Amino acid sequence: MRGQILDFSMRDNSGVISGADGQRYYFTRADWHGDRPPVRGMEVDFETDGNKAQNVYIAISSTVSGSKNRIAAGLLAIFLGGLGIHKFYLGFTGPGLVYLLINTIGFFITWALLFIPNAILGIFALIEGIIYLTKSDEEFERLYVIERRQWF
Repeated sequence: MRGQILDFSMRDNSGVISGADGQRYYFTRADWHGDRPPVRGMEVDFETDGNKAQNVYIAISSTVSGSKNRIAAGLLAIFLGGLGIHKFYLGFTGPGLVYLLINTIGFFITWALLFIPNAILGIFALIEGIIYLTKSDEEFERLYVIERRQWF
């Protein structure tokens, strides 16, 4: 069956999955067969035994279609970061619009303020790009794709 992890406690080594049938299924770390720890929101495939999930695996479609390339995100942040393109690439529309609006408004204000807003956004984007590029693939996927961290 297909489902989504609602919660997982590392302390208790147990979690809850919302199944495609609308039911909740409980699982333990012993039932987990993923190559990385279970995280809230992760799509999974599993077998059921009553209200217990067994043989829980990360759903293949969620790792393939939802993945973002950290190198692409980093390069977009470095070269087009002032426009928020890296945020849109990662699916963060709100922060992307913040970048875009501040940059657009900043462009008109820049004549009087000597390009300060654009320079600040450029520095933030450069820092984000470097952070993306220094993360491992697993850490990048966990932080920015699964946990959806929007800033630094």
